[in-house]
Amino acid sequence: MKTLDSHIEMALDFYCKNVQEHFKCPVIAYVGQIHPGVQESFVTAIESISKGIEKETPPFEQPGRLVVVLTTGGGTVETVEKMVEVIRTFFTEVFFIVPTMAMSAGTIFCMSGDRIYMDYASSLGPVDPQVQNPDGYLVPALGYLDKVNELINISTTRKLSDAELIMLQRLDLATLRRYEQARDLSISLLKEWLVQFKFKDWVTHRTNNPGSEVTSAEKAERAEQIARDLSDNKRWHSHGRMIGIKTLTSGLKLEVEDYTKNLPLRENLRAYSGLLTDFLEKRRIPVLIHHQVK
Repeated sequence: MKTLDSHIEMALDFYCKNVQEHFKCPVIAYVGQIHPGVQESFVTAIESISKGIEKETPPFEQPGRLVVVLTTGGGTVETVEKMVEVIRTFFTEVFFIVPTMAMSAGTIFCMSGDRIYMDYASSLGPVDPQVQNPDGYLVPALGYLDKVNELINISTTRKLSDAELIMLQRLDLATLRRYEQARDLSISLLKEWLVQFKFKDWVTHRTNNPGSEVTSAEKAERAEQIARDLSDNKRWHSHGRMIGIKTLTSGLKLEVEDYTKNLPLRENLRAYSGLLTDFLEKRRIPVLIHHQVK
């Protein structure tokens, strides 16, 4: 089994190195749930990459850039905030690649990047932060808030049934407030990061009034709209809704780099992502962080 693991790790290094050569910078892959328990491992990995850049032969052409290959079903937004702080301590430019999916908190994570790369099969998800309920399980916050609002609206037109009252009474006010805070933090971070990183090179308009200067207010307005759209449960209907590149670019007007036609890159990323996922499942671990820098 050790020999098999060794061969898998060699293959992962091979695919990772190919991505590094394409983007001329270090690469880190993150597969699994975004959870506070992995924060220390992530910090160690980023520090290791930063220190290893100086030893890389030949040296990277873009040592201040980091590519994050992200595959996740989501997690906690507070952890995402810390991960972004850690990355931006060492790197001035960050690209996110989504080979398959980056849902919920993963979507928020991607919005902290200068660029987002996806192909025709990649997906982001609605911004619906996961929070820990009283039983210790991570649950989507917006689902609970939407249900409470629904019951409140019903109560204005008719008397709530006994079942509805019991359901409402079981929801702790402090817990509901945590859900609201998680929602508000998600929207706040998404807006802040879009303006600070994703929109930093958006200087002139290309469609409305082409060539005119883009103001800070216009950037903030666009970021606000994207944040609201991504967190609108009535639009997406499901926490697990997979939002593809066409919807992101045409419906939400979010600029995404489409690598669908770059077959060598797409095939390499697909092999890298698939092997990472298989290795994670083989080891029966919740998260796998991989990088190749010496």
